[in-house]
Amino acid sequence: MTRYLITGAAGMLGQDLQKALTGREVTALRRADLDVTDQEAVLAAVAGHDVVINAAAYTKVDDAESHEDEAYAINATGTENLARAAKQHRARLVTVSTDYVFDGNGTAPYEEDAPRDPINAYGRTKAAGEELALAAHPDGTYVVRTAWLYGAGGPNFAKTMLRLAASHETVGVVDDQRGQPTWTGDLAECIVALVDSDAPAGIYHGTNSGEATWYEFAKAVFSQAGLNPDRVTRTDSSQFVRPAPRPAYSVLGHRAWRDVGLEPMRAWQDALADAARDGVLEQHDNPESGR
Repeated sequence: MTRYLITGAAGMLGQDLQKALTGREVTALRRADLDVTDQEAVLAAVAGHDVVINAAAYTKVDDAESHEDEAYAINATGTENLARAAKQHRARLVTVSTDYVFDGNGTAPYEEDAPRDPINAYGRTKAAGEELALAAHPDGTYVVRTAWLYGAGGPNFAKTMLRLAASHETVGVVDDQRGQPTWTGDLAECIVALVDSDAPAGIYHGTNSGEATWYEFAKAVFSQAGLNPDRVTRTDSSQFVRPAPRPAYSVLGHRAWRDVGLEPMRAWQDALADAARDGVLEQHDNPESGR
C-alpha cells in the first residue's frame, strides 16, 4: 500500500488533501508537527513514506516583502529539504507552487516551461523552491502550480466577499487582474490523480480552467450565495495599493496534463457551483491556509 505524507496538513489545501486520500495510509503533519526548515526533522518524517505532498508554505504575500528571509526558509529551503529527503528515502515529492513565479505581463496562458520571472518576494521564494526541489530530486519531484485558491478550511477571497456583503451595500473589486479561481477540493483530487497515474515528474499547472478577473469572480460568488451580483462594483488596482505588486495576468496553461493523458481541471464556474453546494463558502476560518 502506498504511504502518503502531507505537510501543512492544517491548511486549506491540506485539509482537502486528507479528504481526497480518505481510506489510504496517510500521515498528516501540521506546521506545529513538522518544521520543514529543520533538515533532520524532515528526513525523519519522510522515512517510511512513498509519496510526500508539500502543502506547507509561507503565504503572507505582503508580509514577505519585509520578511523575505523567513519566507525563503519555508518556501525554498523547506521545499529543498523535502526533496532531498524524498530522494534519500526513494519517495516521490509533490510540492505546490504558484502563478506568482511569473511576471504577469503575458497576454496568453503561461505554459509550464515559461521562464520564471517573479515580481515580488513571495514569488521569488516560491520560484527558488521549485528550482531547488527539481535540482535535488529531478526524477521524483512534481511541481504543481496553482492560483486564486478558495476552500472550506481557511480564509480566502470568496469568503471575504461574503463577509463584506453582510456589512456593505456594495463591494468594490478590481477588474484589472486576471487569473483562475481554483477550488482546493478540485486541486486535491487533481494532485491525487497525478500521483496515481505515475505520470513523469516535472511541472504541472493545477488550476481550474477558464479565466476571470477578481471582479468577475466576486460577482459569481455573490450569485452562488443568492445575493445580487450588481452589488459588486468595478474598480482597479490603483485603489488598493499594497506592499507586494500583483501580477496583472496569471492565467496558466494546462498542456502538461494532456501530454501525459490526463484531463486538466474543470471550468472554474462549475467548481464554484459545486463548492457552494458543499457549503465551502460558509465561514469556518482557519489561520493556516495557503496559496
